[in-house]
Amino acid sequence: MKDKRVLFVSSEVVPYLPETELSSTSFMAAKNAHSKGVQTRIFMPRFGVINERRHQLHEVIRLSGMNLVVNDVDMPLIIKVASIPKERMQVYFIDNEEYFKRKAVFTDEDDKLFTDNDERAIFFAKGVIETVKKLNWAPDIIHVHGWMASLLPLYLKEYYKEEPLFTDSKIVTSIYNNGFDGELNIDLSNKVNFDLSEPAKSKHLEKPTHTNILKSAIDNSDAIIYGSENLDEELTSYIEKKELPVLTYEVDTIKETYLNFYADLLVDE
Repeated sequence: MKDKRVLFVSSEVVPYLPETELSSTSFMAAKNAHSKGVQTRIFMPRFGVINERRHQLHEVIRLSGMNLVVNDVDMPLIIKVASIPKERMQVYFIDNEEYFKRKAVFTDEDDKLFTDNDERAIFFAKGVIETVKKLNWAPDIIHVHGWMASLLPLYLKEYYKEEPLFTDSKIVTSIYNNGFDGELNIDLSNKVNFDLSEPAKSKHLEKPTHTNILKSAIDNSDAIIYGSENLDEELTSYIEKKELPVLTYEVDTIKETYLNFYADLLVDE
């Protein structure tokens, strides 16, 4: 895997957000790959709870400035960058004042999901892809972590399917036990369909539960990693039926097994 390129796309990464199974795993996966000579890029949303001064985030003018269309509305894309201390790894932050300025991550002070989480997820997915295009950085592996990043596989396989930069990229999605209760905005599928030529591709999003959003990601991934020991039985059954390459959960095996898993996917091309 040395000199291969792995793009890590995560809704949460330490040290920028509190330590969780998801934020720690996505960080450790990137850190280990980087330490083995793999070229890495990490993308996450620039949530308003992230202390920009403490973590030394700065805007990248040459990457910012474009508008992304979400539900037929132009939304300005701001790109910020920071380096994880001691690791010499760059983290790119997808930002927009309308979607990410608020001092919260997914829920309000009453612990209710933000009504625009659907649009935030669309903006994040398109923002990552457009920024990677501007960097002209073709990843061999794209590793997705967290439900807010889980529209990325659909957009890569459908909306950006003619983009040559990603022609040979393999999409790996990690599935975690970090769900939410209820549903995102019921209009999610309509907003996604604004971008897609085949609305049938977004059928799971018509009822945008956590499970269905991950089913969409699974449908559009080349391989799956179990990021948690205990996963929703509906999801595990769904994964088994897809007959995709799967890396099951094992404690403390992120370091070598992830890299070996990536390498096997690239060999199978």
